[in-house]
Amino acid sequence: MLSLAKERFWGVYVGEIARCRRRVDDVRGKYPSAGPAELAQRLTDTKKMWAATGGAVSGLFGLALVPADLAFVTALQLTLIMEIALLHKVNLKSDRARGEVFEVLGYSNGADTVNLAGRAGPKLIARIAEKALTKRGLANLGRAVPVIASPVVAWLNNRDLQRAGEAALRFYGTIRQLPRRAATAGGAEGV
Repeated sequence: MLSLAKERFWGVYVGEIARCRRRVDDVRGKYPSAGPAELAQRLTDTKKMWAATGGAVSGLFGLALVPADLAFVTALQLTLIMEIALLHKVNLKSDRARGEVFEVLGYSNGADTVNLAGRAGPKLIARIAEKALTKRGLANLGRAVPVIASPVVAWLNNRDLQRAGEAALRFYGTIRQLPRRAATAGGAEGV
């Protein structure tokens, strides 16, 4: 069962590489004189637009959409990291490269439960405030609270996408700037 799940995930991952490559080629075509940092930011800005929209919508629906919002933002972060890796000409099909993508994703998110609680916070507070106001006879005001939570969630999504883009740019930009080790005559690599 686990083997089947890994195989399916690998298929989705490889399929996403082709889509990411097309998006990278598109942004290179639109901005031919832009450097890697500017192109990475343009890719990030595109993802942030999607993340803000998703956050605004999920903020309106409260806690029920926290899992969907987290999955959506994580998928956007993952594809952004892959796009920035491709921007730096990384071959994403190896096990090592896939591991690096997930390490960058984990690093950009802090890989902890505090982040999850922080993401659900605005929706939770909005839900509690809505219930408290409704109990006090202020139902109309209570219904407005999720509307206030909506831009906060959109902002959190933007922040998380920006972090992922910056982490990917630091990681992959640094790799490409490191000097290559020259091979010696005996086949061993020199220092």
